[in-house]
Amino acid sequence: MTGFFTARPVGGIGLVLFLNAGDPPLGILEPMLRALDAARVDCLELAVPFPDSVSDGPLIRRSADRALANGTDLDGVLSVVARLRPQLRHLKIALLADWRHTVRHQPLPDFLRRVSGTGADAVLVHGLPPRLGPALSEEAGRIGLPLVTSCYASSTSAVMDEAARRATAYLYLVAHYGRTGTTPPQGFAALAPVIGRLRNAGRAPVAVGFGVKERAHLDALRLAGADAAIVGSAFVALMEAAQAGGRDAVAEAVAWVEALRPSIPAVQPEPMS
Repeated sequence: MTGFFTARPVGGIGLVLFLNAGDPPLGILEPMLRALDAARVDCLELAVPFPDSVSDGPLIRRSADRALANGTDLDGVLSVVARLRPQLRHLKIALLADWRHTVRHQPLPDFLRRVSGTGADAVLVHGLPPRLGPALSEEAGRIGLPLVTSCYASSTSAVMDEAARRATAYLYLVAHYGRTGTTPPQGFAALAPVIGRLRNAGRAPVAVGFGVKERAHLDALRLAGADAAIVGSAFVALMEAAQAGGRDAVAEAVAWVEALRPSIPAVQPEPMS
Protein backbone atom coordinates (compact mmCIF):
# COMPACT_ATOMS: atom_id res chain seq x y z
CA MET A 1 0.00 0.00 0.00
CA THR A 2 1.99 3.00 -1.22
CA GLY A 3 -0.59 5.16 -3.03
CA PHE A 4 0.62 8.72 -2.65
CA PHE A 5 4.23 7.51 -2.47
CA THR A 6 4.24 5.10 -5.42
CA ALA A 7 7.42 6.63 -6.85
CA ARG A 8 9.55 5.75 -3.83
CA PRO A 9 12.49 3.37 -4.33
CA VAL A 10 11.76 -0.34 -4.05
CA GLY A 11 12.37 -1.32 -0.44
CA GLY A 12 12.65 2.32 0.59
CA ILE A 13 10.49 4.83 2.40
CA GLY A 14 8.90 8.04 1.15
CA LEU A 15 10.30 11.36 2.32
CA VAL A 16 8.03 14.26 3.25
CA LEU A 17 9.49 17.61 4.30
CA PHE A 18 7.67 20.40 6.12
CA LEU A 19 8.22 24.08 5.41
CA ASN A 20 6.37 27.26 6.29
CA ALA A 21 5.72 29.17 3.08
CA GLY A 22 7.51 32.50 3.41
CA ASP A 23 10.42 31.19 5.48
CA PRO A 24 12.68 31.37 3.55
CA PRO A 25 10.90 34.16 1.63
CA LEU A 26 8.63 33.18 -1.26
CA GLY A 27 11.26 34.35 -3.74
CA ILE A 28 13.46 31.46 -2.65
CA LEU A 29 10.61 28.95 -2.69
CA GLU A 30 10.69 28.56 -6.48
CA PRO A 31 14.32 27.40 -6.73
CA MET A 32 13.84 25.42 -3.52
CA LEU A 33 10.94 23.41 -4.94
CA ARG A 34 12.79 22.79 -8.18
CA ALA A 35 15.82 21.56 -6.26
CA LEU A 36 13.78 19.28 -4.00
CA ASP A 37 12.03 17.93 -7.08
CA ALA A 38 15.36 17.17 -8.74
CA ALA A 39 16.53 15.51 -5.49
CA ARG A 40 13.40 13.30 -5.67
CA VAL A 41 11.87 14.34 -2.38
CA ASP A 42 8.41 12.78 -2.47
CA CYS A 43 6.28 15.50 -0.90
CA LEU A 44 6.50 18.95 0.64
CA GLU A 45 4.01 19.83 3.36
CA LEU A 46 3.77 23.52 2.62
CA ALA A 47 2.11 25.44 5.42
CA VAL A 48 0.25 28.70 5.13
CA PRO A 49 1.90 30.28 8.20
CA PHE A 50 -0.15 30.89 11.31
CA PRO A 51 0.79 32.14 14.79
CA ASP A 52 0.71 30.56 18.23
CA SER A 53 0.46 26.90 17.26
CA VAL A 54 -0.06 24.82 20.38
CA SER A 55 1.31 21.68 18.71
CA ASP A 56 4.55 23.17 17.40
CA GLY A 57 7.83 23.60 19.19
CA PRO A 58 9.85 26.83 19.26
CA LEU A 59 11.66 26.22 15.95
CA ILE A 60 8.52 25.99 13.83
CA ARG A 61 6.81 28.77 15.76
CA ARG A 62 9.77 31.08 15.06
CA SER A 63 9.60 30.07 11.41
CA ALA A 64 5.89 30.89 11.23
CA ASP A 65 6.50 34.27 12.86
CA ARG A 66 9.22 35.10 10.30
CA ALA A 67 6.95 34.04 7.44
CA LEU A 68 4.09 36.18 8.73
CA ALA A 69 6.49 39.12 9.18
CA ASN A 70 7.41 38.65 5.51
CA GLY A 71 3.74 39.24 4.66
CA THR A 72 2.96 35.66 3.63
CA ASP A 73 -0.76 34.93 3.35
CA LEU A 74 -3.08 32.41 1.73
CA ASP A 75 -3.41 34.30 -1.54
CA GLY A 76 0.34 34.52 -1.97
CA VAL A 77 0.90 30.86 -1.17
CA LEU A 78 -1.82 29.66 -3.54
CA SER A 79 -0.37 31.84 -6.29
CA VAL A 80 3.08 30.32 -5.87
CA VAL A 81 1.71 26.76 -5.85
CA ALA A 82 -0.37 27.40 -8.99
CA ARG A 83 2.69 28.73 -10.81
CA LEU A 84 5.17 26.09 -9.69
CA ARG A 85 3.21 22.85 -9.44
CA PRO A 86 3.09 22.22 -13.23
CA GLN A 87 6.89 22.42 -13.32
CA LEU A 88 7.42 19.59 -10.81
CA ARG A 89 7.94 16.05 -12.09
CA HIS A 90 8.35 14.12 -8.83
CA LEU A 91 7.69 16.36 -5.83
CA LYS A 92 4.09 16.57 -4.63
CA ILE A 93 2.68 19.44 -2.60
CA ALA A 94 0.37 18.94 0.37
CA LEU A 95 -0.97 22.32 1.45
CA LEU A 96 -1.37 22.72 5.21
CA ALA A 97 -3.71 25.44 6.48
CA ASP A 98 -4.87 26.20 10.00
CA TRP A 99 -8.61 26.18 10.55
CA ARG A 100 -8.79 29.09 12.99
CA HIS A 101 -6.31 31.41 11.31
CA THR A 102 -6.83 30.66 7.61
CA VAL A 103 -9.78 28.46 6.71
CA ARG A 104 -12.79 29.42 8.82
CA HIS A 105 -13.04 32.92 7.37
CA GLN A 106 -14.53 31.53 4.15
CA PRO A 107 -16.95 28.72 3.28
CA LEU A 108 -15.13 25.39 3.46
CA PRO A 109 -16.14 24.38 -0.11
CA ASP A 110 -14.72 27.66 -1.44
CA PHE A 111 -11.40 27.09 0.33
CA LEU A 112 -11.09 23.54 -0.98
CA ARG A 113 -11.92 24.59 -4.53
CA ARG A 114 -9.23 27.27 -4.38
CA VAL A 115 -6.64 24.75 -3.18
CA SER A 116 -7.68 22.24 -5.83
CA GLY A 117 -7.45 24.92 -8.50
CA THR A 118 -3.74 25.43 -7.84
CA GLY A 119 -2.94 21.83 -8.71
CA ALA A 120 -1.92 21.00 -5.13
CA ASP A 121 -1.76 17.26 -4.61
CA ALA A 122 -3.43 17.20 -1.19
CA VAL A 123 -4.71 19.35 1.66
CA LEU A 124 -4.35 19.08 5.43
CA VAL A 125 -6.54 21.31 7.63
CA HIS A 126 -4.80 21.79 10.96
CA GLY A 127 -7.01 22.16 14.03
CA LEU A 128 -10.24 21.29 12.25
CA PRO A 129 -13.12 20.92 14.75
CA PRO A 130 -14.06 17.22 14.84
CA ARG A 131 -17.69 17.99 14.01
CA LEU A 132 -16.55 19.28 10.60
CA GLY A 133 -14.59 16.16 9.70
CA PRO A 134 -17.44 14.58 7.70
CA ALA A 135 -18.08 17.79 5.76
CA LEU A 136 -14.39 18.16 4.90
CA SER A 137 -14.18 14.56 3.68
CA GLU A 138 -17.36 14.81 1.65
CA GLU A 139 -16.46 18.06 -0.08
CA ALA A 140 -12.83 17.09 -0.73
CA GLY A 141 -14.05 13.81 -2.22
CA ARG A 142 -16.63 15.56 -4.34
CA ILE A 143 -14.04 17.77 -6.05
CA GLY A 144 -11.33 15.08 -6.14
CA LEU A 145 -8.87 16.76 -3.77
CA PRO A 146 -6.87 14.14 -1.83
CA LEU A 147 -7.07 14.58 1.92
CA VAL A 148 -4.43 14.21 4.62
CA THR A 149 -5.82 13.23 8.02
CA SER A 150 -3.97 12.75 11.28
CA CYS A 151 -4.02 10.94 14.58
CA TYR A 152 -1.66 10.29 17.47
CA ALA A 153 -0.06 6.95 18.20
CA SER A 154 -1.88 7.22 21.54
CA SER A 155 -5.29 8.11 20.05
CA THR A 156 -8.32 5.99 20.85
CA SER A 157 -9.24 3.16 18.51
CA ALA A 158 -12.25 5.10 17.27
CA VAL A 159 -10.16 8.18 16.41
CA MET A 160 -7.54 6.06 14.62
CA ASP A 161 -10.14 4.19 12.60
CA GLU A 162 -11.90 7.39 11.54
CA ALA A 163 -8.62 9.04 10.51
CA ALA A 164 -7.66 5.95 8.49
CA ARG A 165 -11.04 5.80 6.74
CA ARG A 166 -11.05 9.46 5.75
CA ALA A 167 -7.46 9.73 4.53
CA THR A 168 -7.22 9.69 0.75
CA ALA A 169 -3.70 11.14 0.28
CA TYR A 170 -1.93 9.82 3.37
CA LEU A 171 -2.51 9.49 7.09
CA TYR A 172 -0.17 11.57 9.23
CA LEU A 173 0.63 9.45 12.26
CA VAL A 174 1.97 11.71 15.01
CA ALA A 175 4.58 9.56 16.73
CA HIS A 176 3.78 10.77 20.23
CA TYR A 177 1.78 13.38 22.10
CA GLY A 178 3.71 16.60 22.56
CA ARG A 179 5.24 19.25 20.36
CA THR A 180 7.12 19.04 17.09
CA GLY A 181 10.83 18.38 17.30
CA THR A 182 10.74 15.87 20.16
CA THR A 183 11.59 12.24 19.48
CA PRO A 184 9.35 9.55 21.05
CA PRO A 185 11.05 8.08 24.13
CA GLN A 186 10.06 4.54 23.18
CA GLY A 187 11.66 4.84 19.73
CA PHE A 188 10.08 4.56 16.30
CA ALA A 189 10.26 0.77 16.11
CA ALA A 190 7.54 0.60 18.76
CA LEU A 191 5.08 2.13 16.27
CA ALA A 192 4.91 -1.07 14.17
CA PRO A 193 1.65 -2.34 15.76
CA VAL A 194 -0.02 1.06 15.35
CA ILE A 195 1.05 1.31 11.72
CA GLY A 196 -0.31 -2.18 11.11
CA ARG A 197 -3.63 -1.28 12.69
CA LEU A 198 -3.99 1.86 10.58
CA ARG A 199 -3.18 -0.11 7.43
CA ASN A 200 -6.00 -2.51 8.21
CA ALA A 201 -8.46 0.29 8.97
CA GLY A 202 -7.97 2.33 5.80
CA ARG A 203 -6.52 2.38 2.30
CA ALA A 204 -4.21 5.41 2.41
CA PRO A 205 -0.47 5.12 3.12
CA VAL A 206 0.82 5.93 6.60
CA ALA A 207 3.41 8.68 7.07
CA VAL A 208 5.01 9.21 10.49
CA GLY A 209 6.19 12.53 11.88
CA PHE A 210 7.28 14.31 15.09
CA GLY A 211 10.91 13.93 16.07
CA VAL A 212 12.14 12.43 12.78
CA LYS A 213 15.57 13.99 12.36
CA GLU A 214 18.17 11.61 10.96
CA ARG A 215 18.85 8.67 8.68
CA ALA A 216 18.57 6.16 11.53
CA HIS A 217 15.03 7.36 12.23
CA LEU A 218 14.00 6.80 8.61
CA ASP A 219 15.54 3.34 8.67
CA ALA A 220 13.63 2.51 11.85
CA LEU A 221 10.35 3.71 10.35
CA ARG A 222 10.93 1.73 7.17
CA LEU A 223 11.43 -1.41 9.23
CA ALA A 224 8.31 -0.58 11.26
CA GLY A 225 6.27 -0.58 8.05
CA ALA A 226 5.71 3.15 7.49
CA ASP A 227 5.17 4.30 3.91
CA ALA A 228 6.84 7.66 4.52
CA ALA A 229 8.64 9.73 7.12
CA ILE A 230 7.79 13.38 7.74
CA VAL A 231 10.72 15.62 8.68
CA GLY A 232 9.73 19.02 10.00
CA SER A 233 11.76 20.67 12.76
CA ALA A 234 15.11 19.39 11.50
CA PHE A 235 14.49 20.87 8.05
CA VAL A 236 13.18 24.14 9.49
CA ALA A 237 16.27 24.34 11.71
CA LEU A 238 18.48 23.92 8.65
CA MET A 239 16.67 26.76 6.88
CA GLU A 240 16.90 28.97 9.96
CA ALA A 241 20.65 28.42 10.28
CA ALA A 242 21.26 29.01 6.57
CA GLN A 243 19.39 32.30 6.62
CA ALA A 244 21.08 33.47 9.82
CA GLY A 245 24.48 32.66 8.37
CA GLY A 246 23.79 34.22 4.97
CA ARG A 247 24.34 30.88 3.23
CA ASP A 248 22.64 29.35 0.19
CA ALA A 249 19.52 27.72 1.64
CA VAL A 250 18.78 25.77 -1.55
CA ALA A 251 22.23 24.22 -1.80
CA GLU A 252 22.20 23.31 1.89
CA ALA A 253 18.76 21.72 1.54
CA VAL A 254 19.91 19.46 -1.30
CA ALA A 255 23.07 18.35 0.52
CA TRP A 256 21.07 17.69 3.68
CA VAL A 257 18.48 15.59 1.83
CA GLU A 258 21.18 13.41 0.33
CA ALA A 259 22.75 12.85 3.76
CA LEU A 260 19.33 12.06 5.25
CA ARG A 261 18.27 9.39 2.79
CA PRO A 262 17.95 6.00 4.46
CA SER A 263 20.06 3.08 3.41
CA ILE A 264 18.15 0.61 1.25
CA PRO A 265 19.25 -3.01 1.43
CA ALA A 266 20.35 -4.34 -1.91
CA VAL A 267 17.98 -6.86 -3.45
CA GLN A 268 19.72 -10.22 -3.29
CA PRO A 269 19.52 -12.32 -6.48
CA GLU A 270 17.75 -15.64 -6.16
CA PRO A 271 20.14 -18.61 -6.08
CA MET A 272 20.44 -20.45 -9.36
CA SER A 273 19.14 -24.01 -9.34
